[in-house]
Order: sequence, then C-alpha cells, then structure tokens
Amino acid sequence: MNKPVLHKPALTKSSLSLKLPTADGGLETYRLAASRTFPAKLGGTLNRVAFSAAHVVADPRADVDPWLSAAIDWDRTIAFREHVWDLGLGVAEAMDTAQRGMGLDWATSLELIQRSVKAAKAKGNALVFSGAGTDHLAVENAKSIDDVIRAYEEQIEAVEKAGGRIILMASRALAKLGKSADDYAKVYDRVLAQVREPVIIHWLGDMFDPALTGYWGTADLDKAMDTAVKIINASAAKVDGVKVSLLDKQREIDMRRRLDSKVKMYTGDDFNYAELIAGDDRGFSHALLGIFDAIAPAASYALSRLAAGDEAGFHDVLGPTVPLSRHIFKAPTRFYKTGIVFMAYLNGHQDHFTMVGGQESARSTLHLAELFRLADKAGLLANPEAATRRMVTILATRGVEP
Repeated sequence: MNKPVLHKPALTKSSLSLKLPTADGGLETYRLAASRTFPAKLGGTLNRVAFSAAHVVADPRADVDPWLSAAIDWDRTIAFREHVWDLGLGVAEAMDTAQRGMGLDWATSLELIQRSVKAAKAKGNALVFSGAGTDHLAVENAKSIDDVIRAYEEQIEAVEKAGGRIILMASRALAKLGKSADDYAKVYDRVLAQVREPVIIHWLGDMFDPALTGYWGTADLDKAMDTAVKIINASAAKVDGVKVSLLDKQREIDMRRRLDSKVKMYTGDDFNYAELIAGDDRGFSHALLGIFDAIAPAASYALSRLAAGDEAGFHDVLGPTVPLSRHIFKAPTRFYKTGIVFMAYLNGHQDHFTMVGGQESARSTLHLAELFRLADKAGLLANPEAATRRMVTILATRGVEP
C-alpha cells in the first residue's frame, strides 16, 4: 500500500538512468529523481469538486482496423475509473479525453457511459457525469438548427435512461449552422428546459477541436462570452456549472465572476489549473480536467491539502505538475490524448501503448522523452523502475537503442 506523502517530500537522486533522445539528434544519459509516493485513496475531504476526464483503454488484440473502428478493453477502462473514484475525484465520462468524436463514436460512447454509470453505482454512487452531444449527426447531414436540437435530445434521453448526469458537450453541427447568438440561445434554451437534473456546459475551444471555431456564433471571444453568460444565467437553475477549455486564465476568471452565484466554474485550463483552483479573494474554480487523468494521485493529495488549509502544501504538490501538463497539451493541443495514455502506460494502468484510432503515433519520440523527464521531475512516476523499463521498450520500437 502506498504511504502518505509528506507535506514537502524531497526529490532525491536515483540510481536509475536511461538514454533519452535530444533535440539535436543525439542521446543523453538521464538520471531519474526518486518519485514522491501519494496515497492510493483519498484521506480527508475536499473543498473543490474535481473531475478527471478519463481516457479509454484500447484492446490491442482485437481484430479491427484502428482508424475505422474502436476496440475497448472494458475491464481495464472501468478499473481506471475505480482508481479515480478511490482518490475522491469524479469521472467526466465519454469526453474528448476519451477520444469522443476522435476515434470513439456515439454507439461505443453510450456503452462506455452505461458501463461507467453502473460501476459508479456499485462504488457507492461515485461521482460521474457523462457527455451528451450531437456527434452521431454527421456535420454534413445537419441542415437546420432543429436537427441539432433533435440530436442533443436523443443523446440526453439515452444518458438519462442509463441513470447518468449530463455534461452538455459543444456541437460541431451547431458550430457549422449557428450564425448568431439567437441560434445558440434557441438550442440551449430548448435543451436545458428538458434536462432532468442540472448539467455541466462545456465550452471547448478550437485549439482542442478546430471544428468548433466560432462557437457561440462569433470568432470574437469577448462577444462569445457575452452570449454564453447570457444563455447560462438565464437557465441557471438547470446548470450545475460551466467547464471552460480556452487555455486563457483571465477569460476564465472574467467569466467566473459574471456567472450566476448558483453556477460553478469548472476549470478546463490545463495550463493554469493550480492557480485557478486555489483562487483569490473573489472566488475560485472547481476542476474538470484531462490532466487529472494523468496526475490523479497528486491532484487528489494536493486538493486534500488545500481543504485542510495548507495552501503551501497544495502548491508544493500541484505546482510541479503544471510544466508536464503544458507539455502534454502543447499545440496541436488536440493530440494531448497521446500523452495522457502514455502516462497511464508508464504508471501501469495498462500493459501497452496502443490507442483508439492509432493515436499513439500522434506525438513524436522527442515529445514522449520530454514527457518522461517532466513526469519524473514532478514525482509522478508511481514505480520508477517499471516506468523506466517501459520507456526503454517504447524507445526501442522507435529506433532508440538503450
């Protein structure tokens, strides 16, 4: 069993080393630091609501063409969610971190949601919200705003039938058809009026999905925020919170201060989450983050320190994870899922580095090598010896011999 981390555990030098590629085409001997050891389960309480947007574990032995169809290892996928729940975090299910619309279709997403909701109930009603969008409606087949509304309604009905809570995902079809604030108001007002329980609305920036450029009816982010705030506040009783994924901390803070007091702000800023969660004298953000998939034990412990009034301890643990997150989410940001799954592989949550859609190829060998360095420096390798062996294996498959 993992032992609790000290408030400020030292990172001492390790005897472990390996050859890592460098940007100049050479190799360097990298010597690891000793990773911190975090609790496997939450001890204490949290004063922030924190979700991990969770990845799916592919089945590498399935006889499928990965670019065309998804094969999921359901046992490992659900086991990862149980790991997240044990740490006191919620699961944001079937979101972009799970490659929703980027390898994971709606039919498979719905099965994932059904399985996850069932597992959450068996776990004592663990926290899970699930993505409902319009991705079963091909963008080229969306001819009217009413088509978008019907698509949302179909997925909402399916998630609620499974017993799930809703994260209302951004719609590529709406981004194509919605030309004005009125178009967006028509869709969201109609949809929010029908939901059974308050939802989380996700504003996903085009750095995560280029097909969402111009969301809320304009490319002007100030005007887009005006529209979003107006729509959300008008239906505040139907909105649990808003997840903003723009990688712009000031815009998130500005929006947070404009929201109805009943509506939570969930940071989706994988560049600046530590300071946004800590907050200021005018408020703070809760969290719904893809990076929490990769750093769940550290995130859980840091949040428990914050709840205990130890803000220095919170920053001591979470601060060093930010450089890793900025690296994983660097442009092209939509390829961040590769780094998330690579961390799961390094830390033993799956036995292979194979992804839905073949997305393990979306980042370079140099990118993965730098990810390894940053994860080590932040104390995030749960078992450094095993992680090093796995890193060496991946490097060998990419032509880097130890």
